[in-house]
Amino acid sequence: MVARAATNRKNDPERTKEDILAVATEEFSTHGLAGARVDAIAERTRTSKRMIYYYFGGKEGLYLSVLERAYRKIRTLEEDLKLASLAPEEALRTLISSTFEHDEANPDFVRLVSIENIHHAAHMLRSEAIRDLNVSVIETIAGILERGRAEGVFKRDADPIDVHMLISAFCFFRVSNRYTFGTIFRRDLSEPQTMTRHKGLIADAVINYLKG
Repeated sequence: MVARAATNRKNDPERTKEDILAVATEEFSTHGLAGARVDAIAERTRTSKRMIYYYFGGKEGLYLSVLERAYRKIRTLEEDLKLASLAPEEALRTLISSTFEHDEANPDFVRLVSIENIHHAAHMLRSEAIRDLNVSVIETIAGILERGRAEGVFKRDADPIDVHMLISAFCFFRVSNRYTFGTIFRRDLSEPQTMTRHKGLIADAVINYLKG
C-alpha cells in the first residue's frame, strides 16, 4: 500500500509538493526556521531530503514557499467572498468575519508571520509573489471604502492600509497572544461566546470609525 502511494505521488509532483508544504507548515510554525528539520519533513511525507531540495532549492526556499502558500490561502478566501456584489457595510463586515475566522482556524499562519517578523521579513523581501498577493486585499478594501463614501455610508476618508491593519491587528492578536493574555486575565479567548462578542466588537469598531 505504501509502495503504491509512493508510486502515485511520483506521477503527481504537484500533489507531492502540496503534501510537503502542508507538513512543512507545521514544522516551521512549531520549531521556527532554525529549529525546523528537513529530515523530519521528509520522513513524515515519505519523500527524501534530496527530493525536497529538488523542488524547493533548500530549507530557506521551502520556508519561503510555505509563507507564500499561507498568504495565498487567505487571499483566495477573500476573493471567494465576492465582496464587490455586497453593500459597502455588509462587504466590510463579511471581510472582517472572514479574517477573524481564518486566523482563529489557522494558528500556524499567525505563528509563521510572527516568526518572519523575528527575522525582520528578510525572507519575505525576496518574494514578489507575497507582495503581489497582498495588493489584492488593499485594492478590495479601497473599493469598499470608495463605494461607501459615494453612497454616503462612510464619512471618513480612511487609508485602506490603515483599515487593513486595524482589522488584522485585532484578529491576529487574539491568536498570537491567546495564551499569555488568557493566563494574565483568566479568560479563554476560544470560548464561543467570547469569539462571537469579539467578532462583533472589531466589526463595530471599524464601521463606526468609518462613519465618524
